[in-house]
Amino acid sequence: MKFYFLFILVFSAYVSAEPKQAAIATAHPLATQAGIDILQQGGNAFDAAAAITASLAVVEPYSSGIGGGGFWLIHRASDHKQVMIDGRERAPMRSTHDMYLDKAGNTIKGLSLNGPLAAGIPGVPAGIEHLVKHYGRLSLKEVLAPAIKQAQAGFAVTARYRKLMAYRIEVIKQYPDTARVFLDEYKIPALGSLIVQADLAQTLTTMAKHGSQGFYQGAVAEAMVASVKANGGIWELDDLDKYQVVERAPIIIDYNGITITSVAPPSSGGIVMGQALHILGQFDLAQYDPVTRKHIIIEAMRRAYRDRAAYLGDPDFVKVPVERLLDEEYTEGLALSIDLDRATPSHDLSDITTTDQTGTDTTHFSVVDTDGNRVAATLSINLPFGSGFIAQGTGVLLNNEMDDFSVKPLTANAYGLVGDHANAIAPGKRPLSSMTPTFLETDDRIGILGTPGGSRIISMVLLGVLDFAKGNPPQSWVSLPRYHHQYLPDEVQYEQGGLSSSEQAVLKSKGHVLKEKNRQYGNMQAIMIWKKRGLIFAASDPRGEGRANVFYLP
Repeated sequence: MKFYFLFILVFSAYVSAEPKQAAIATAHPLATQAGIDILQQGGNAFDAAAAITASLAVVEPYSSGIGGGGFWLIHRASDHKQVMIDGRERAPMRSTHDMYLDKAGNTIKGLSLNGPLAAGIPGVPAGIEHLVKHYGRLSLKEVLAPAIKQAQAGFAVTARYRKLMAYRIEVIKQYPDTARVFLDEYKIPALGSLIVQADLAQTLTTMAKHGSQGFYQGAVAEAMVASVKANGGIWELDDLDKYQVVERAPIIIDYNGITITSVAPPSSGGIVMGQALHILGQFDLAQYDPVTRKHIIIEAMRRAYRDRAAYLGDPDFVKVPVERLLDEEYTEGLALSIDLDRATPSHDLSDITTTDQTGTDTTHFSVVDTDGNRVAATLSINLPFGSGFIAQGTGVLLNNEMDDFSVKPLTANAYGLVGDHANAIAPGKRPLSSMTPTFLETDDRIGILGTPGGSRIISMVLLGVLDFAKGNPPQSWVSLPRYHHQYLPDEVQYEQGGLSSSEQAVLKSKGHVLKEKNRQYGNMQAIMIWKKRGLIFAASDPRGEGRANVFYLP
């Protein structure tokens, strides 16, 4: 009786899936609606993904944009093709490995974070066109129409906008074109006021007419380069003209009968999560009490993030030992090094040292259409509002993803992550990322998920995978209390409410150093298809302001 009542409560939050149903979950209601509109016009999941990407570039300027990059993980139902579309930013060709260091070899504070010198060459415009041209049904003009309308009409300022603007306002005030768009007389706009982006609407209109060439060539490209150079940046027209997305084979692993498909380098997500899951596969987690399970998961995170720091980078520039890192014998050895009673100090695993810094923001969305095509996409401009710099006359807010390189080997970036020479800056190179859009599949269920959250992305998706393994629906995945370990700094980070007082006490007794974040973090967007029951579930993280819909199509 109790189980039946619980099932009714859970089931009431979702919509039963008939053959003509689809689902979308994004971080903003306007982006979700843009995707629904495209599907209703006859587009498929890939058209919807392109439209959502463009919409988020308008209505979530603190998280993504056409001046940023991303990864789109896609599954085409007709032939079961699965591919990662790599739209990650590239370093300008005038970049040097020590461009953010002073004469003494020390990092110059803020140089890799603020202004156009912090910006890599954007990949989102090429990614949008690639989705539509190679996988979609509609025209680029049709797909970009919702975003153009949103940029022209404006979107309403929310509490989330105001909170993230407060984090970056001093940088944005330095650039009049950015302040004119996103501030009100150099102050944070009031709740409900409209952010209108006329220049961005014109740039998107140019793309609708000329494709991505309308961004990477011609008047828009010339305006961007001129503005970047006038403000201390190093972009050249050739950087934009030669940008291309890359299709890469995803990382595919098995965890206790779940086939997990995730992203490959230059994202670290698939390998780090895969390695952690291989380590956890050596334990029967169900036999341990809840705190010991958390201890084991934390120790798996510690070891996987350690290898991230040492080995991962852009595979077009460095040899990434993927097979070795995911080798069962190797991960079994890592599992054997875990002491169930004591935390392993990170310095016992390596002599890398660093200091902590902070930073966040990115966005994620998930889509499935009536044919079973699906997309998990994570997009970013790095910190909230990216570099804080809009290229004059274009409306394009530039990323600050250059900070995702190892600006100086074994020195932390804005997320406290360290990297070695594999992720050093080089002309044309793509910085290592933590973005982890992911598919999960068993005989009877399919999961689509991902989240923003900087270095904590991988651990959040990992916890979601483990919750999927328990048989829970996506509303549970997106709502889970969150905790994290990234090897360095050597501490367990957890959100408000992420660990109970009793759990904290036991973990401390095992030698863990705990650090509570002063807020909740993450913004997971997830979908689950229950194949045998004919049900679709969709959920948007309660920490954000997103919207998840399961809906009928004619």
